[in-house]
Amino acid sequence: MKNIKALLLLGIFFLMTTPLLSQSLEGDGPHSQLIIRGVMLINGNGAPPQGPIDIVVENNIIKDVKVVGYPGVAIDDSKRPQLKAGGKELDCTGMYLMPGFIDMHTHMGGDSQGADPDYVFKLWMAHGVTTVREVAGRGIDIALDLKHKSEKNEITAPRIISYTAFGQTSKSFNPLNDIPISTTEQAREWVRANAKKGADGIKFFGAEPAIMEAALDENKKLGLGSACHHAQMSVARWNVLHSARAGLTSMEHWYGLPEALFEDRTVQDFPLDYNYQNEQHRFENAGKLWAQAAEPYSEHWNNVMNELIALDFTMDPTFNIYEASRDLQRARRAEWHEDYTLPSLWEFYQPSKISHGSYWHDWGTEQEVEWRNNYKLWMTFINEYKNRGGRVTTGSDSGFIFQLYGFAYIRELELMREAGFHPLEIIQSATLNGAEALGMDDKLGSVTIGKLADFVVVEENPLQNLKVLYGTGAIKLTEDNEVVRVGGIKYTIKDGIVYDSKALLADVKRQVDEAKAKRNYTIKQPGVKN
Repeated sequence: MKNIKALLLLGIFFLMTTPLLSQSLEGDGPHSQLIIRGVMLINGNGAPPQGPIDIVVENNIIKDVKVVGYPGVAIDDSKRPQLKAGGKELDCTGMYLMPGFIDMHTHMGGDSQGADPDYVFKLWMAHGVTTVREVAGRGIDIALDLKHKSEKNEITAPRIISYTAFGQTSKSFNPLNDIPISTTEQAREWVRANAKKGADGIKFFGAEPAIMEAALDENKKLGLGSACHHAQMSVARWNVLHSARAGLTSMEHWYGLPEALFEDRTVQDFPLDYNYQNEQHRFENAGKLWAQAAEPYSEHWNNVMNELIALDFTMDPTFNIYEASRDLQRARRAEWHEDYTLPSLWEFYQPSKISHGSYWHDWGTEQEVEWRNNYKLWMTFINEYKNRGGRVTTGSDSGFIFQLYGFAYIRELELMREAGFHPLEIIQSATLNGAEALGMDDKLGSVTIGKLADFVVVEENPLQNLKVLYGTGAIKLTEDNEVVRVGGIKYTIKDGIVYDSKALLADVKRQVDEAKAKRNYTIKQPGVKN
C-alpha cells in the first residue's frame, strides 16, 4: 500500500513538473487575442532587425506591431499594448521573430520512402515552415484532403498549396479516362479539369512544345500558378525561356536554364553510351551541364537573365537537394539521420538502380569535383538574378538524396548564404518572395498589420548563424570551456496557433524510435554488414 501511494505521489509530481506534450503537439490557440512580447523583429521585407517589439494578434490577424522601447532601457509597461480579457501573452523577451517560412518545393512524403504526412508535417513545422507548395506527389485527392484539414487546423500541418503533376488523374478527376495527353485540346481540357477540381496550379516536367504552350496559356487564363522541372527528355526543344514566354510562373532546380544559355550547341554534350534511365548517367552528366553554358556576364548570359526578370519569372533553385552530388559523405553523415530519419527512408536513400535519386552506383572524387564547379556557375547566376531584382524563393524538395524534411530547408538557407545572399536577403527569399510567387503577399510573407499570424520564434540570432534554426541547434563553446547546443526553433506559430517546435521534433523522434524498435533496426552506412 505504501508503495502504491508513493507511486501515485511520484506520478502527481511528474505531471506537475512536466510540460503536457499533447497540448504542444496540438498547438495552443487560436486566441481571441495573442500578444507576443519583447521580440527582435526580422521582417521578411529586407528591413534590418528592430526591437523590442510587441505584436498584437486578434483572431489570426496582425492588429499592431509596436516598438516598445530601446536596447538596455527598461520598458514602460504603460505604453505597451494592453491584454484584453480572455487574451494570452507570450513572453519572448530577447528572442528573434520572423514571418513563417514558405517552402516552395515539397512532396508530402511517399510510399517509396515510407514517410507518412504526419511525420513530414511535424518535421516542417518544427523548423518554422508554415506554408508549403506541394509540387505533385501522392495525388490530388489526398493533397486536397490534407489541404482542407490544414485550413481548418484539424491536423498539425503547414498551410498547403497544391500543384498537380501535368496529366496526373485520379478516380474522381479523370477528364481523359487516363488517355495520355497528345493534343492541344486535350491539354486545355485537362487544365480546366484541374482547376475545377480545386488545385492551385500545375507542376510540369516538359512535353511537346505545342502542348506546353496550350497548357500554360489555358492555366494562365484561369489565374493559376505553374512550376516546371524541365526534364532532359523534353528540354532540347523547350527550355526555360520558352516556358517563361508562354506564361510559366516559376522554374524548379536549374534544368532548362543552362540549355537556354547555350551558344555553340543545341543539346547537352551527352556521352554516346548515355541512358537516361541509368541514374548514374543522368546525374553524373547533369554535373557537367553549366560548364557548357554561356560564360557568366557575357552578352547572351545577360540577355537571358534580363528577359526572365522582365517576365517577372521566379527562380526556385533547391540547392540542397543536389548537395550530395558534390559531397556525398557530408550529406550521408548529417547528424540528424540517426534520430529523425525513418528506417524506410534511410533504405530508400541507398545506392539503387530503382529508387529515384539513389544514383551512387560508382560515385567518387571526379563526379564531386564536376558538381562543385557546377554549383559555382549555378550560384553565380542565381545571386546575380537576385541582385538585378529577380525573384528567388526557397524550396527544399526533401525526401530524396539524403535530404530530410525540415532540416533540408534550413540547409537551403545556408546554401543561399554560400551563393552570396546577405542573411536578410535569405529571410526575404524564405518569406515575402515565396508569398509573392504564390500571389499571397497580401496575407503572408511579412509581419504587417492586416496579414495572417504566421511566425517563427528562435532564442538565438539567426542572422549571425543560420545553424541555430536546425532542430539539432548549433554548437558553441562557453567562456567556462563547456560545449553546449544552442538554438532550435522555440515556437512555430501558424494561423495564430502557438506550437512548441521542440515538442514536435520530440514526437518525430518517438516515431522513428518506434519504427526502429519494431524492426530491431540500426542505421548503418552503405556496404557495412551487420
